[in-house]
Amino acid sequence: MAKDKKVKTNVMRILDAEHIAYTEHTYEVEDGKIDGVSVALKCGEDPDQVFKTLVTEGNDRNFYVFVVPVKQKLDLKACAAAAGVKSVEMIPQKDLLKTTGYIHGGCSPIGMKKQFRTFYDETIILFDTVLVSGGKIGTQVELDPNDLIRITSGTTAAIARDE
Repeated sequence: MAKDKKVKTNVMRILDAEHIAYTEHTYEVEDGKIDGVSVALKCGEDPDQVFKTLVTEGNDRNFYVFVVPVKQKLDLKACAAAAGVKSVEMIPQKDLLKTTGYIHGGCSPIGMKKQFRTFYDETIILFDTVLVSGGKIGTQVELDPNDLIRITSGTTAAIARDE
């Protein structure tokens, strides 16, 4: 009798290869509600503990990744200061796939086409575990924030502000 094999995302394969413990969370997407707060509620998690991944381009033409709580938005001036550049701005959504390998709603800081400098809002270390995209819409992974920061060579900074 063949076992039903669960399909793993690239994010999960990377975490497995690095021997990093994680929990997969899946959620329904048919209703079209894939914004971060809706995802947190569908997963039964505190929105403060669920983080979204945003990609920017600096005035130096380099890409920077910022990971913030889903209820908050980027403070672009603070992001630029953290990255050591004059300014950053969000990349156009149409450029996300070719830049990162991920689509809007499924962008993870783990496993992008290229490892860009990655910054996490400083609140991430307040939690034992956090959720980030599992690399596709409908999937989140929950893991220790220290493992997440380590695997992406990330740093923390005050980069988020209330909506």
